[in-house]
Amino acid sequence: MSKFTDLYQRIISAAAGAAIIISSLIIGEWSYFIVFFTISLLAQWEFYRLIKLQSYLPIRLLGVTIGSALFVLSFFVSRGTLDPKYYFAIFPVASLIFLVKLYKKNDNTPFLNIALFYLGLTYVALPFALMNVVVHYHGWYSYEILLGLMFIIWGSDTGAYFAGIRFGKRKLFERHSPKKSWEGSIGGAVTAVIFSIIISRYSTGLEMWQWVSVAFIVVITGTYGDLVESMFKRTMQIKDSGTSIPGHGGFLDRFDSLILSVPFIVVFLKLF
Repeated sequence: MSKFTDLYQRIISAAAGAAIIISSLIIGEWSYFIVFFTISLLAQWEFYRLIKLQSYLPIRLLGVTIGSALFVLSFFVSRGTLDPKYYFAIFPVASLIFLVKLYKKNDNTPFLNIALFYLGLTYVALPFALMNVVVHYHGWYSYEILLGLMFIIWGSDTGAYFAGIRFGKRKLFERHSPKKSWEGSIGGAVTAVIFSIIISRYSTGLEMWQWVSVAFIVVITGTYGDLVESMFKRTMQIKDSGTSIPGHGGFLDRFDSLILSVPFIVVFLKLF
């Protein structure tokens, strides 16, 4: 009964979240901006909150402010409103952490905390900022590629989940994620490729071979994204990154695959 309740809760929250994301993408550029900026901000806040729970001091407010500014900046640069030269403004602002730590008297491990500060920017803030490159890939706002990417990730996660439950025997990476299996990963890969082929039939954003390539990128990087987040949670000695999304944990739990996939997707799109 408990497993059924958890699954039901997971399905309901996933459906609600998917509806919000899909609606924001389809409605237009500014609804996309509001929803994904909010998700980015909450994911960053969650990351620094978890770091702080372990008695580290990465200066959460400064990290979230810079990460959010990076999202806003990349949005306006990607849509052609701002010159890319404004990216350089991020570097001196991000360097303020050194001055803050220099005068912080109660910090016994300043350089460790500085490293964790920058980890939040590269691990969480940067991938969300790169989503703006994806939605402006053609030089104007177009939701097709990011929406297709989300569907492939959701399809891969769903296929892996049910294939793992039905056939899972051989552990994929037991040290960091005991529940993941090779059978589940194969099921996720098959589902991702099927989704990519279906999407290519109705989308003019990319060619079929590009969509299939995106699916393979998602399968590999998405799996590692999940494992990296599991490693992070084990390091922090927690089960879930938060309780914001019923049945799914926190924002890092829900978007771990996307966070690691997006940088590779952007490189693929720019090169091919």
